[in-house]
Amino acid sequence: MIRTFLFFTLLLIIPSMAMIAQENSISGTITTSGEPLFGASIVLKNTHLGTQSNLNGTYSIKKIPKGNYIVVVSYLGYQSISKTISINKNRVNYKIDFTLQEDAKKLNEVIVKAKSKKTTLETKGFAVSAINTKETSLRSIQTNELLNTTVGVKIRQNGGLGSNVQYSLNGLSGRSVSIFIDGIPISVYGSSFSLNSIPPSMIKNIEVYKGVVPGHLSSDAVGGAINIILQKGSQNNLNASVSYGSFNTFQANLNGAYRLDSSGFTVKASAFYNYSDNDYKISGRTIVDIAPNGVETPIVARRFNDAYRSNGAMAQIGFTNVKWAEQFLIGITASDEYNEVQHGTFVTKLPYKARFLESDALLGNLKYQKKNLFIKGLDINSNAVYGKRNRIINDTVAQAYSWTGKRLVGFDGEYIDYIWGSQNENGPTLAKIERKVSSIRSGLSYALSNNHKILFNHVYSGVDREDSDELISLLENTFLQTSDLYKHIYSLSYELKAFEEKFKLNAFGKYYLQTVKNTQPVFNNDNTQVIDEVYESKVDYTGFGFATSYILTPTITLLTSAEKAIRLPSENEVFGDAGDNLLANLTIKPETSNNLNIGFRLGEFDIKKNGFTIAANFFARNIENRIGLPANADGLRESDEFVQYTNLKNTAESKGVEAEFYYTYNNNLGFNFNATHMSLTTVNSGVESNVPNVPLTTMNAGLRYTVKDFIQSESILNLFYNAYYTDEFSFKFAAGTNTTGEDEFLIPKQISHDFGVSYTFPKRNFVFSFDVKNIFDQDVYDNLSVQKPGRAFYLKMNYIINNF
Repeated sequence: MIRTFLFFTLLLIIPSMAMIAQENSISGTITTSGEPLFGASIVLKNTHLGTQSNLNGTYSIKKIPKGNYIVVVSYLGYQSISKTISINKNRVNYKIDFTLQEDAKKLNEVIVKAKSKKTTLETKGFAVSAINTKETSLRSIQTNELLNTTVGVKIRQNGGLGSNVQYSLNGLSGRSVSIFIDGIPISVYGSSFSLNSIPPSMIKNIEVYKGVVPGHLSSDAVGGAINIILQKGSQNNLNASVSYGSFNTFQANLNGAYRLDSSGFTVKASAFYNYSDNDYKISGRTIVDIAPNGVETPIVARRFNDAYRSNGAMAQIGFTNVKWAEQFLIGITASDEYNEVQHGTFVTKLPYKARFLESDALLGNLKYQKKNLFIKGLDINSNAVYGKRNRIINDTVAQAYSWTGKRLVGFDGEYIDYIWGSQNENGPTLAKIERKVSSIRSGLSYALSNNHKILFNHVYSGVDREDSDELISLLENTFLQTSDLYKHIYSLSYELKAFEEKFKLNAFGKYYLQTVKNTQPVFNNDNTQVIDEVYESKVDYTGFGFATSYILTPTITLLTSAEKAIRLPSENEVFGDAGDNLLANLTIKPETSNNLNIGFRLGEFDIKKNGFTIAANFFARNIENRIGLPANADGLRESDEFVQYTNLKNTAESKGVEAEFYYTYNNNLGFNFNATHMSLTTVNSGVESNVPNVPLTTMNAGLRYTVKDFIQSESILNLFYNAYYTDEFSFKFAAGTNTTGEDEFLIPKQISHDFGVSYTFPKRNFVFSFDVKNIFDQDVYDNLSVQKPGRAFYLKMNYIINNF
């Protein structure tokens, strides 16, 4: 199905690329410091012809007669730039890009009116980081790795490519952090279309909100939210890349878009493919060879049942930047995934062999965006997704294996088979989970004036789930349960600008509604008929918050935000998932948190060719009914295979500080450093202790150096270096004052180093990159005994066509 979809996707793109402009025109992109500049003025001097750059920084001026012209580009707070052109042919489209430089004198007058989109977002009052993927998309960097370099963010991954990932913001992780794709909860798309698989080249930018989430996302999260904004596709382009590296890792992706300037008709499509054997070496307390007499010998083993493959495609067709809509696109998303399972939730002494998961999804989507709908200042933005997701858990092999990759032998010299007939103690299974999923995000905003705006937003998401298993009897299959979960989140926001836009306020309220329904067929009391045992619950909550910023000077901004946040339980936390070894908990309750951020931003300061920015944020969280795994989760069963999410009894408090520093020199040298230090405490056995399995101190550093005209004129060589530090933390609560033997449950200090180089050829359409990850082959863990890959090498080639 995926291959057929890709074939038709290419049929849509290729004919579109063959079309050419039918009239004289000029077009291009306006940027500043590598960021697109929205609203720049582009005019042909001494004529009536002109336009403004759009949200992507692109512009187009059509129907230009033959002649000589001066193109003038200007923007408030920036130095104007001009260029002379000659048009002496018919039906020619001239491509002219401009880069504007800030005018320090004018910036003092206009304060923040000429800030980049990144700076504007980060000075609205929220504790937010904006991540641009343009540069990293050219390297062998995963989206998760990119997020891991962001201040306050820690990616917790159980292994290599495709393994289970949790996102930690200021110490809160799991479903405490909401993840969106263009405002739609990522859970709707399923595991086959996740941040494990989506390449950065499909992504325009990423917004990371910590603790306080604005109303327009309508999120149920106590830790924060990550919003992935996909490429808009209003600029004609084609981007293809392929990479290969260690552990037989192969990745490829294709992105293309074409827009007819005359009608606004737009076609965009993306496709990706990922594969890895994930056969890296691991060691640790549970990685042992077991002799026939039961003697265990620690070894360094190579993972052997951990391969991962995912592929997917997205295609949309419609209109962009026309009178009746900024965007009107309908499309389809298809993806599937194959994931071998090496062990349960924790690494055990007896690994799995031949247990695997398969997932697929087919979803339709509709997107509509219009500014000044009916009346000036009334904007609408809507995004809808509907479709099916399936997941199969395959576990039918009874043979026991050791970490040597060989069959386990007993005292009698015979191979050992599990008496339950499968790798997992729950018995053999060909279980299938079928889901009908839907999500609609709608937003209306109305600008009462330049300084007052009201916004109303609503997000609905629903899951209708049915579980079955081909290996159980026909009678048992008549007793299959159905599980339904529906969420509605409403928000109302008010935005204020005052004191010549030095002061900004965003105040919002949210209303949460969740319905859980589980139907389980059972026999009645005298076993004469089958009846439906129905569990149903409805809960509703209210939350509220605000974010403010005040600009003391053009380079000093104060930021404050707070929220009473609600986090509704997710589908897997309520209904469980055999594929992830999760048990159901129908009565689990939402968790609540009071969140506060106080921060400041200094810069950007420019001293001759030097530029630097400093930012810091102090945060506090108070979480009740926290949803998580019990403190003794790894001992719930002897085999450490099954866990169940529950509401932890005691309140947890998170307090800490995060800071980041950026430095640039002459646009050639760039250095960044960020650090987070925090405490996350709760009461355990009457003693206040740090919550286990949470890194409390993390640091990241990055260095970039650019060499222009390297070997060839107009070429660019970029050198990259990154370092990641995680301080020691405990996997378990301390057992009173006697800590003897607890070193076994300490995850030690870790520091890893990455290096990369990319070379852009003169025409800027071909980029070659080479990356070395974990240069010194350090043992790296995010969770106890679940080791991540060691040293790895990757090569990547990119081919890019812009503005064709």
